[in-house]
Amino acid sequence: MEREIRIGKEKYSMTSVMFNIINYLGFTVFTFICVYPFYYLIINSISANHLSANGSIMWLPKEIHFENYKQIIQLSGLGRAAFISVARTALGTLLTTIASGYLGFMFTQKKMWGRKFWYRFIVVTMYFNAGLIPIYLIMRNLQLTNTFWVYIIPLIVQPFNIILVKTYVESISPSLQEAAEIDGAGILTIFWKVIFPISKPILATIAIFSAVGQWNSFQDTLVFVTDQKLYSLQYLLYTYLNQANSLAMLMKNSGATGQNMQALAMQQTPTSVRMTISVIVVLPILFIYPIFQRYFVKGIMIGSVKG
Repeated sequence: MEREIRIGKEKYSMTSVMFNIINYLGFTVFTFICVYPFYYLIINSISANHLSANGSIMWLPKEIHFENYKQIIQLSGLGRAAFISVARTALGTLLTTIASGYLGFMFTQKKMWGRKFWYRFIVVTMYFNAGLIPIYLIMRNLQLTNTFWVYIIPLIVQPFNIILVKTYVESISPSLQEAAEIDGAGILTIFWKVIFPISKPILATIAIFSAVGQWNSFQDTLVFVTDQKLYSLQYLLYTYLNQANSLAMLMKNSGATGQNMQALAMQQTPTSVRMTISVIVVLPILFIYPIFQRYFVKGIMIGSVKG
């Protein structure tokens, strides 16, 4: 007979207790692996730069200062680039979420003309890509290159998001739509007043996917944009990362004369530049994600398996 262990008023088998211990240890290690890289970036960005460059900062920050952020924020064009990134993230996320919700809903409507064909046509695009050059030629012929809309229009329709919404809507009782139709509601009314409000979990999940993708994207700027006024924050910081050595030298020399000589701890190094820029890029998403987190698990589970 297997031995039992009493914890409070409950009794647990030895096997159950060992499983829980191993399970908690495993998730603790996994959580540490996920969290530590972000923690490492932050403590190195606020520690003495010469210690960070030497790899001396591993667990706790030393000689804390915020001069790195002050100098990075003062870089030329950073404010305008931040505005472009915020604008593309907000507008792109909004349009992608609405389009994914509406198309996913429409593909559940049996009376939609050519429903199966159009659904398969969109799904096929997940597996086939014409390549960079044809895509660039299309954007140029549509006069989207060197415009803000090159960040928005190509990403509005996302096949994977549509599949998630379609599966989610199919899990909703059809009696809700039937009742609305009996009351005389049209397709748009049914979508906005019936389906949209109860699809918040899956739409919040799509919003997270879209926001993270829009915020982190810099390849579209690299390929389609040459106007510096349209540079996104990520692309600008990407160029600074590639020029970390020269940028660190420029920052150090700009304040290295007379009474403005910086202390060794605050002198910029390539490592401090990279760490600070990485934190600036990652931090906004880390603040936004918890807002949608309560919808995320429910949305992705219900949207991935038909109930």
